Amino acid sequence: MARVSYATSLMKRGVLISTTEHALSALMGAGIDNAILELDQLELPILDGSAKPFLEAIHRVGIKRQRRQRLYWRISRPVEITDGDKFLGVYPADGYSVAYTIDFPRPIGLQTFDLELTFGFLRDERALRNMGLIRGASEENAIVLSDTGVKNGPLRFPDEFVRHKILDLIGDLALLGHRILGRVVANRAGHAMHTALVSRLLRDHSLWEETQIPSEQPVFEPLEAAEPALSHG
Repeated sequence: MARVSYATSLMKRGVLISTTEHALSALMGAGIDNAILELDQLELPILDGSAKPFLEAIHRVGIKRQRRQRLYWRISRPVEITDGDKFLGVYPADGYSVAYTIDFPRPIGLQTFDLELTFGFLRDERALRNMGLIRGASEENAIVLSDTGVKNGPLRFPDEFVRHKILDLIGDLALLGHRILGRVVANRAGHAMHTALVSRLLRDHSLWEETQIPSEQPVFEPLEAAEPALSHG
């Protein structure tokens, strides 16, 4: 069960874990389908606000390839979700790609990226903390925006905000439990639309078909021998 607001939270057996999208996105980026994450709190740490610390931790541990070949969900027909001027769609394609457009008030404005960081408006801080979110947030791990500009720059990328939306999207789509083969197009979307797309795909099995990629050969090796680099999990 997933709940969304400014972040994605997962609930099972009465336990609610908040802000899961960055860790899930890191696992997807590292090619990992099978992992156990142990927490001692109800929100994943925000760290520096990106997926990089999670990826670094994955690389330190190493990645074990498994015998079983990965199953993908190949999108077989278009799926589109609209809400006013917000849009999210996924279309049949041979690979997995994302085109994301955002349009926030100044100082962000209009940004588009065809394929990753944390930002938030200073005026939203109190509401987020009242919701029990961003308890570990500070100016060291989040980009803080005032009405006049970036309060604690510099940015890592000029288009950092739309890159971060793609990071969120990849993490939210990980809730499918499978990697997709499809072209995702988003315009002013967010966590609510991301998870609405997940629900739609889980509910309607006619929208996708299971498939494998022949070039992916199942390999097994002991964890201690696995290279701490990106590989298929």
